[in-house]
Amino acid sequence: MIRSMYSGVAGLKSHQLKMDVIGNNIANVNTYGFKAGRATFSDMFSQTLSGATQANAAGTLGGIDPRQVGLGTMNSTIDNIHTAGAFQSTDRTLDVTIIDEGFFPVTDGSDVYYTRAGNLYLDSYGYLITSGGQYLMGMMLLDSVEPTDDTTIVEQSVLDKLDADSANVIWGSGKEDNTQIADLVEGGLPIYKQEADEIMFGEESQYGFGRIVVPTYYRQISVDEAGVVKGMDEFGNAVDIAVLLTATFMNPGGLEKVGENLYTESSNSGLAAYGLPGVGPNGSLKVGGLEMSNVDLANEFTSMIVTQRGYQSNSRVITVSDTLLEELINLKR
Repeated sequence: MIRSMYSGVAGLKSHQLKMDVIGNNIANVNTYGFKAGRATFSDMFSQTLSGATQANAAGTLGGIDPRQVGLGTMNSTIDNIHTAGAFQSTDRTLDVTIIDEGFFPVTDGSDVYYTRAGNLYLDSYGYLITSGGQYLMGMMLLDSVEPTDDTTIVEQSVLDKLDADSANVIWGSGKEDNTQIADLVEGGLPIYKQEADEIMFGEESQYGFGRIVVPTYYRQISVDEAGVVKGMDEFGNAVDIAVLLTATFMNPGGLEKVGENLYTESSNSGLAAYGLPGVGPNGSLKVGGLEMSNVDLANEFTSMIVTQRGYQSNSRVITVSDTLLEELINLKR
């Protein structure tokens, strides 16, 4: 009798957890880049009343199956479903969507995070940032952003060693004339190298990995579908300033959510592998729009009804078990 009551309690707890996940999905139905969660159940351990027996050698008695009473249910997993969300056009030049696999790497100056939300902004110093203020990371095309001799604007050096302690950075071949995207690939860029032995800037390398910064004398900043950040200098020349990189993981479902549309690596996600958009497993980019949440409202409302009925059924198990206990107690009167 008591077993059924505790099984009902376990069912209530599990269905409440599932309802929490559904509620969070619905709350984020309009959150850019949000990935829906899914709660799954597994049965709890069972009490064995008698074990299985084998048929006897004489053939006079067959085998008997074990007799077990289950003791309820428990939460098995809470999965993050990393299917792509729908593309919503915004016609904004700094709204970027990753099609298929990949994340934008960003940093707060001490830690590296990953996001699918591509609504990017420029701060007053020219850094590309997210809506939460984290700095977008990518590959500077350094010779393209150095001030010319004709400019009178004093610009903060783009060669300062930002994020020098960041893990999982990648570097090109060190070929000095690699300043265009095609040259970066043909020059031997190790797209999927996961860690760098050292960080190189200046004369040793014509490009570096770190925060993307746009000199203040550039205007009409935009991103193209190759991930190249472009701008117009004070003389009206179109210049390639930097290139976005995307990060992929062996197991993106293993990433941990930390809020503000951000994820961090976990012990089961694998290390980030950075690469150029559209190369290898890295998803391509679509500019002028954002990825919507992948929450399916029809599925969530259906799951809500099923969860509600499951919760009600488990509550009935508790009340009926209580009634049976009451009858048992009333035997002695």
